[in-house]
Amino acid sequence: MLKINNLSKTFYPNSPEEQRIFSDFDLNIERNICTTIIGPNGCGKSTLFNLITGNIPSDAGTIILDGKDISKLPEEERSKDIGKVSQDPSKGVANNLTILENMAISMKKGEDFTLRSLLKNVDEEYIVKKLQEVNLGLENKLTTKVKYLSGGQKQTLALIMAAMKKPKLLLLDEHTAALDPRTSRIIMEKTQDLIHKEKITTIQISHNLRYVIEFSERIIMLQKGKVVLDVMANEITEEELTRLYNENIEKESLNENL
Repeated sequence: MLKINNLSKTFYPNSPEEQRIFSDFDLNIERNICTTIIGPNGCGKSTLFNLITGNIPSDAGTIILDGKDISKLPEEERSKDIGKVSQDPSKGVANNLTILENMAISMKKGEDFTLRSLLKNVDEEYIVKKLQEVNLGLENKLTTKVKYLSGGQKQTLALIMAAMKKPKLLLLDEHTAALDPRTSRIIMEKTQDLIHKEKITTIQISHNLRYVIEFSERIIMLQKGKVVLDVMANEITEEELTRLYNENIEKESLNENL
C-alpha cells in the first residue's frame, strides 16, 4: 500500500552541522492495518512523516502510495490522499471557526471554495451523524468556536476531520501526547474505533509503549534512521518491548559518548 524505497535525507549537508537521518531506507506498509513507529528522539520518526507528506523534500528515493509515485508531488497534492493529526490539539483545526465550519471545510478538502458558499450547501445532517459516532456531544455544539473546546475535544475533532474523506493513509504524530492520561486513553479508543470502522491504513508515532501494544497491529522501532525491530503487536509483550526499547536508548547513548 505504502512503499518507500531507497529514501535518503540529510540536513545541512557539507557543513559542521550535517545530520544524516536516512540513507537508502526501505519500508512497506500493508493496507488497512495500524502500524506504530517507536524509537528515541532523533531516530527519524517525525522526519519520516514529513517526507511522506512532502513537508520536507527527500534527497533521493521513491514514495509510492497505493501504486502512485508521490515522491515529487507538492505537499498540497499529497494531502488529498494523506490525513494527518499532530501532537498539538490546535494544529489540526481552525480555532476561530465553529465546529460546523471546521467540519464543512474538511468535507471539501482539496477543492476550491469560499466559506460563505460552502456553508450554504453544507450537509449538516451528515456532519451531525459523523460527530455522533464519537459520542462526545460535539454534535450539540455546532455553532461553538473551536477555541472554546477542551484539548481532547479539539483532538477528536481534528481526527474526525482528518479521516472525513477517508484518506488512503492517516498519519498520527503522537496525537495524544499533550493530553492527560484519562483523555489520552479515550482518544486512543476513539481512534481505534474510527480507523477500524473506516478501514483506513494508519501509521502512528508513540512513546507510550502500553498503548503501542494495545492499539497497534504492527510495531516498528527505529534507531538512527534504520529499522531495528519489526514485529506484530500480538507477538511481543509490553515487558519485552520495554526492555528492547530501553536497550536501544542505552546503545544510542553509549555510541554518542564514544
